Amino acid sequence: MAGSTKGQLLRPTTAPIRSHIAVATAATAVIGSVSLALGSAPAAAATAMAATTERPAVSPRMPLQVKTVAAPPSHTVQPGDTISAIAQRNGLRTADVLAWNGLGWSSIIRPGQVIVLAAPAAVTAEPATTPAAPTADAHTVVAGDTLWAIAHGAGIPVAALLAANGLGDGSIIYPGQVLTVPTAATLAAAAATSPTAPSPAEHVTLDAEQIANARVIIEVGRSRGVSDRGIAIALATAMVESWIRNLDWGDRDSLGLFQQRPSAGWGTEDEVRDPARAAAAFFGGPDDPNGPETRGLLDIAGWQDMAFGDAAQAVQISAYPERYAPWEQQAYEWLAAYG
Repeated sequence: MAGSTKGQLLRPTTAPIRSHIAVATAATAVIGSVSLALGSAPAAAATAMAATTERPAVSPRMPLQVKTVAAPPSHTVQPGDTISAIAQRNGLRTADVLAWNGLGWSSIIRPGQVIVLAAPAAVTAEPATTPAAPTADAHTVVAGDTLWAIAHGAGIPVAALLAANGLGDGSIIYPGQVLTVPTAATLAAAAATSPTAPSPAEHVTLDAEQIANARVIIEVGRSRGVSDRGIAIALATAMVESWIRNLDWGDRDSLGLFQQRPSAGWGTEDEVRDPARAAAAFFGGPDDPNGPETRGLLDIAGWQDMAFGDAAQAVQISAYPERYAPWEQQAYEWLAAYG
């Protein structure tokens, strides 16, 4: 077959061999991709073969290093715990603990809930590119300052000021003390992200009748040693139940400022329409005019640590428990104005 040597045998040449030229007859074989000259240096060929057929040496792979991130410290909520108390025990700011856990100032915590006590790693991994807006201001107490006046000046509820500083209703402030004052913007942002945060009620101006009844409630609370928060809860409750008016009508047999029911043991019709007695029954405690027949605010264990609206609901057992909390800020304003 013209132009092909496939399948043909190599035959000895008959051409003369010249003496001054030494020619080595070589046959070429193709093995893989390596051409070896058969009949020449076999050791060199073997070396070349090994060099091209063996895989290159691979350096050992370095073991992977897994970076572990320690879990942030945390606290499991116990009965009676509050965010402000947890923060204070651990030397933290209440506002920070709320932010780290996605909570608002009105959020409720439950026993068994785990509260994170450090900023999540993702938050601190990279520095902020722009300065963050301040979440709180500092206020140095001067002679004549009150917690209500400081909170009112900052446009925030007294409860928020107390919580931010780990204070209670009976706490005393003194000149030179430095208080953390959450900004109104911070509280508004927390309220917007918290499903339990109520919207404040529309502002109302009390008339003469309402002011007179509010003063009775405040006076009864003061005479029984009730804290400002307890009195504010009573004022907000009366606003929801009767618009702070001594009603002679109501749902079923409910009457008076707190819509107390004679059929439920709160007193006779005349007694529940007596503003001072009705307020005393709402507060309850050792001087409850109904004795053990009814349960007032002071009879509820842990009411001081409850959310504002939850404490009112614990007394009233209303079908609309969400209506009390929106009156919190105005209740403190009435207390300051008429107490």
